[in-house]
Amino acid sequence: MTKQELEQCIDAYGTDIYSFCMHLAPNVQEAEELYQDTWMKVVEKLEIIDSMGNVKSYCLSVALKLWKNKKRKFAWRKRIAGTRDYLDEEGQEYLSDGRATSEEQILERERDKLVWNAVNALPEKMKTVVLLYYMQDLNLAQIAETADIPVGTVKSRLHQARLLLRKKLEGIL
Repeated sequence: MTKQELEQCIDAYGTDIYSFCMHLAPNVQEAEELYQDTWMKVVEKLEIIDSMGNVKSYCLSVALKLWKNKKRKFAWRKRIAGTRDYLDEEGQEYLSDGRATSEEQILERERDKLVWNAVNALPEKMKTVVLLYYMQDLNLAQIAETADIPVGTVKSRLHQARLLLRKKLEGIL
């Protein structure tokens, strides 16, 4: 892959990768750091990447692996020298665009907030599969490749996640 092709990939998939990082990380600063680390790793592996393959899936898998490694390192450090909890939950923020919000927009935001809170409450393995499937529009085979797990495991986790979400959101939505 050439540098020009990399620039095209960043233009085409940058917002998707950034959005995925925002949903993985608990705060904006860590999400932005993960996003930058992802592209740095992609630049390191520039010669290996096949530009005709699924570059978006590759970039998502790099982001996912970097995030897992970071969490693993933190867990190890926490065991050794108990530190503050790394995965503090922060409320979902909504950026206002300056327009007056109608009742429907407020209700939609609240509904979205409830759904995202339910997704964020899922176990990490299920959450990752749900984010890749619904947010990044990857098919089961691409998710399996991205997460480096069998397709059957992807199906199972997605099914279990749907059941948990249905149970949590049944009375709300």
